[in-house]
Amino acid sequence: MQRITEQDSNHQNLEHMSVLDILQNINKEDKTVAFAVEKAIPQIEKLTTAIAQKMSKGGRLFYIGAGTSGRLGVVDASECPPTFGVPFDWVVGIIAGGDHAIRKAVEFAEDDTEQAWIDLQAFNINTNDVLVGIAASGSTPYVIGGLNKANELGIITGCIVNNSESPIAEIAKYPVEVVAGPEFVTGSTRMKAGTAQKLVLNMISTTVMIKLGRVKGNKMVDMQLTNNKLVNRGIQMIMNETDLDVQTASKLLEENGSVRKAVEAYLATLQ
Repeated sequence: MQRITEQDSNHQNLEHMSVLDILQNINKEDKTVAFAVEKAIPQIEKLTTAIAQKMSKGGRLFYIGAGTSGRLGVVDASECPPTFGVPFDWVVGIIAGGDHAIRKAVEFAEDDTEQAWIDLQAFNINTNDVLVGIAASGSTPYVIGGLNKANELGIITGCIVNNSESPIAEIAKYPVEVVAGPEFVTGSTRMKAGTAQKLVLNMISTTVMIKLGRVKGNKMVDMQLTNNKLVNRGIQMIMNETDLDVQTASKLLEENGSVRKAVEAYLATLQ
């Protein structure tokens, strides 16, 4: 396997660059990421379709990964409930080393081929669900172990990796390979590889939630109203949908708890 993520940076003598040069060169490298993601859209489509089909029948989506990859999976999973108003167990992110590893690296946690399945069993993962492994290298033992066990039990598997022809991509039934090239700082996959993973995760979870009916028009009608900004956004959404004044829209939102329910309650009064 050719590990592009480990190849030497296209830029040399970074310590001798000015601040402006460093920033411009990082940005130059980052510009390549979206094009790399674009090339992977056919793969992303297949994985996303499989996830949406399973979740439409009551299944769940699991992410597993280590380090930056694991953290990104946890972030995407944790943002689904407030954004789309779904239960916290619909999308689950698991990181090697446990939640402690979100803030502080746990030594050698990613090298344990057995632990991922132990972690997943705590959630009673089953054939109704989908498991997606995230690994820049495409060879993380923690992820390999989890995907292998899932495959054995007939659970749909996918992956997001940043090298071509990797072990993990060979294992996953629905591989997504986003090859963005060497990092600005050699081997620092928290940079371009991490950005690519974040873009793909955004695409997958957002598309799935749209297909599950969690977006109306282009609005987050089921978002959780956890701060004043979101409450004000919700009020404006109701006003736009119903032509109600701000006071009435605000009262409807407070009584019903979500934009969707508030609009439905108002429309029910017109029948």
